[in-house]
Amino acid sequence: MKEWLIGATCLAALAAASAGIQGQDSMQDISRKYVRLVLALGTHDKDYVDAYYGPPDLKQQVEAEKLDLATIGTEDAALLTSLARVPPGDEELPRLRHRYLERQLSSLGARVRILRGERLPFDDESKALYDSVAPTFPESHFQAMLDRLETRFPGEGPLVERYDRWRRAFVIPHDRLDTVFQAAIQACRERTLAHVQLPAGERFTVEYVTNKSWSGYNWYQGGFRSLIQVNTDLPIYIDRAIDLACHEGYPGHHVYNALLEQHLVKDRGWMEFTVYPLFSPQSLIAEGTANFGIEVAFPGKDRVAFEQSKLFPLAGLDPAKAPEYYEVQALVDELSYAGNEAARRYLDGKINADAAVAWLQKYALMPHDRAAQRVRFFDQYRSYVINYNYGKDLVRTFIESRGGTADNPTRRWQEFERLLSSPRLPSELR
Repeated sequence: MKEWLIGATCLAALAAASAGIQGQDSMQDISRKYVRLVLALGTHDKDYVDAYYGPPDLKQQVEAEKLDLATIGTEDAALLTSLARVPPGDEELPRLRHRYLERQLSSLGARVRILRGERLPFDDESKALYDSVAPTFPESHFQAMLDRLETRFPGEGPLVERYDRWRRAFVIPHDRLDTVFQAAIQACRERTLAHVQLPAGERFTVEYVTNKSWSGYNWYQGGFRSLIQVNTDLPIYIDRAIDLACHEGYPGHHVYNALLEQHLVKDRGWMEFTVYPLFSPQSLIAEGTANFGIEVAFPGKDRVAFEQSKLFPLAGLDPAKAPEYYEVQALVDELSYAGNEAARRYLDGKINADAAVAWLQKYALMPHDRAAQRVRFFDQYRSYVINYNYGKDLVRTFIESRGGTADNPTRRWQEFERLLSSPRLPSELR
């Protein structure tokens, strides 16, 4: 159940502030109009509104209005003009808010154009939607890493098949899946709570689903609550327990959304944060912090030690093999940008779906079924793929530039929490 979370006193203050400005939209006027346009675009794009917990009457109004795409685009451009007339202010957070709304509105306009049939090259699309362009790498970049893995898995046949045969020994049995996930969630939450003050009553539930193009998803519901879904279409390997528990939960998406709700919606009354448009710059921050949050919560050898002592036994796997597994995974993780290259070539029309699957098998070491699932993800979410790896790299660079290095974990957590609680943009991380 979605609910409106700004108190009556705060709403009255916002209304009074809006009424005091004649002939010019206030930030609160612009904020409400922005939310209305996001919801309106969501009526044309089922994936666009990732979360909404604002006023129910506004959602009802939008559904009744039935704005067409051309009107949404026109009103978006007019709202950008109105925003440009409002001084951004001198304090950091109001300035970040002003810039955030400008880029979110610009991104919304780009999504409207895409839905109306405009096709942008991959990098232009990611710049327009996510305020970023991921680096490009040639095949030789990935081949150098694959050559190192060839020596680790000698033999006949494609490397991906040799790697996949070895990795099957690390699949979590289906009947142990929830037990392992619950233990991972508890550990991620404990480590987060040791450094981050979370809103009272925050919680989430976990569901296991099928027939999805993604492996996990957080559906934020407002009131500091989330629904996290885990896709069980394909085998789930032991590393995914911590990855998903951190990424979707603590200190990832669930914490990110809860802190925005607490600090920007409830404390400041910034209505724009009651809606989350998926195809927007906010997603690079969300995905980048969720992925980097895994390292923040489980730095260095801490993760291997925890999994060896706790998760491997719960999954019925040999704990002695944990160090070897993560040594190999560290090498495979260096291939992450191969997924971006496959998406870029596929979406730019340089290769077809079968060739994209083959590229992922060869250069990202994905078995056929997982590679095919990933191409379905490209079809549905397009250039969104850059938000995971490039987003993580940008977040790491930003936090480390502010003293949050691996040898200063306290400062790292402080900077990480500060980023989660602010309306910062991808272009501001560089």
